[in-house]
Amino acid sequence: MNESFPMNAWYATAWDVELKHELLARTVCNKKLVLYRKKDGTPVVLEDACWHRLLPLSKGSLRDDTVVCGYHGLEYNSDGRCSYMPSQETINPSACVRSYPAVQKYRFIWVWMGDPALADEAKIPDMHWNDDPEWAGDGKMIEVKCNYRLVVDNLMDLTHETFVHAGSIGDRNVAEAPFDVHYDEHTATVTRWMKGIDPPPFWKSQLNKKIKYDGRVDRWQVIKFQAPCTVNIDVGVAIADTGAPEGDRSQGVNGYVLNTMTPSTNQTCYYFWAFVRNYNLQDQSNTIELREGVSRIFAQDEDILEAQQAAINANPEREFYNLNIDAGAMWSRRITDKMVEKEQKA
Repeated sequence: MNESFPMNAWYATAWDVELKHELLARTVCNKKLVLYRKKDGTPVVLEDACWHRLLPLSKGSLRDDTVVCGYHGLEYNSDGRCSYMPSQETINPSACVRSYPAVQKYRFIWVWMGDPALADEAKIPDMHWNDDPEWAGDGKMIEVKCNYRLVVDNLMDLTHETFVHAGSIGDRNVAEAPFDVHYDEHTATVTRWMKGIDPPPFWKSQLNKKIKYDGRVDRWQVIKFQAPCTVNIDVGVAIADTGAPEGDRSQGVNGYVLNTMTPSTNQTCYYFWAFVRNYNLQDQSNTIELREGVSRIFAQDEDILEAQQAAINANPEREFYNLNIDAGAMWSRRITDKMVEKEQKA
């Protein structure tokens, strides 16, 4: 299995509320990083290894906006430049640690791991629903013991809902419904409509928060992959035959499952997710209910994915087989492979 990842890409490293005026250690693309927020709120990401003896700077402390190494007291400014050395009048000009471009957007702290000259904020994956006033919701971060591509595979093929999440969002209609796949250089989209079905328990309860109804529904899943590792899923149900497939979702409820996976090492990743909705916007109890409910669902995925990674490690000679349902995952892998290949050639 190809476990490479592009370096010239934005990766989520923390939720905005996680990053405070204190040191936070994270590993991204096999690189040890230390993160903190300056007093003015600006996010900073530095290499987590002191120039002097390589002690992780995350073991040190933060004084004003200066990182102080916890071993010998060398100090580094937010650009990674050493500004003080104990017992030395002259600072060695090579004394610095790498500074990475960092941006706060869509409630996440993003870091660019590759060539800083290419760090265009416009390339941050679109996750605007996460802080759009027309939508409400929340999410969490999971540290999953598997390669990040396995999570992408999981999200691009939701037929697993039928079997992994049978008691909440899954039913046979997901596995049996036809779907369409479209792709371009940077994205792949899987669209599935399930018309005139009995809603699964999760969606029946959500629809009844808006419309008291006990009949059949039209259900949709529109899964969009943005290279290298963001998957936003447009989901919902509407009263059957009220025009949802044609674009009128007024007789239903609509949510987005926002997912961005950050490779930590070749076999671990940070999985940032949120569930947002466009109904009951002021109902905080609904937000908490959904966050915790989705969290329980994703814990089932975590168990499956970590077992899959263990099986891959135990059978290194085995290759994946692809079925029709793997079309979205297959194209997402090809798109990411091309990104990696382009960087390696450069």
